[in-house]
Parts: sequence; structure tokens; C-alpha cells
Amino acid sequence: MATKKQPASRWHDGTTPVEDLPETEQIAHELVIERRDLAPSVERIMDAEISDDQRNQAMTMFRDSLSQDGDPNRDPRVAIATATAAG
Repeated sequence: MATKKQPASRWHDGTTPVEDLPETEQIAHELVIERRDLAPSVERIMDAEISDDQRNQAMTMFRDSLSQDGDPNRDPRVAIATATAAG
């Protein structure tokens, strides 16, 4: 039985399990696969000149904001600024 190839994104080429990616790249990949319209926001966070820990925090806040009405972290610039201010 053939296995289904995982969809590709900028952060995952589909040749290895998503679980093998760093957490931030897993979040980025899953967000753009589920909702392509979020790609510019995800790219803004992933391309920001911040530390890996800050990027992970910003990406997590952005993802979590999608299910919270009125969450200011829905704006990737706010998520980046908040993560940067937090340390």
C-alpha cells in the first residue's frame, strides 16, 4: 500500500516526517498548509530578525490568536514585538 506524500511548504519539502522539523517550522508548515492566506503573516514572523526562541514564541502566539476573537497577536508585527519585549 502506497503512503500518501505529505504536502510541501517553504518549511517542509514533504520528504521527511513533519515531526522531525523544529517546533517553529512545524507550526509554520501546518499553518500555511491549512490556510494558504496566512502565508504572508507566517513568512513575516519566520523572516524576522529575532532569536529562535523569540520566533517560536511569536509563531505560537500568532497561531493561538487565530482562535481568539480580538487577539492583537493576530497581527504578526504585534506577535513579533510581544515576543521581542518578553525576552
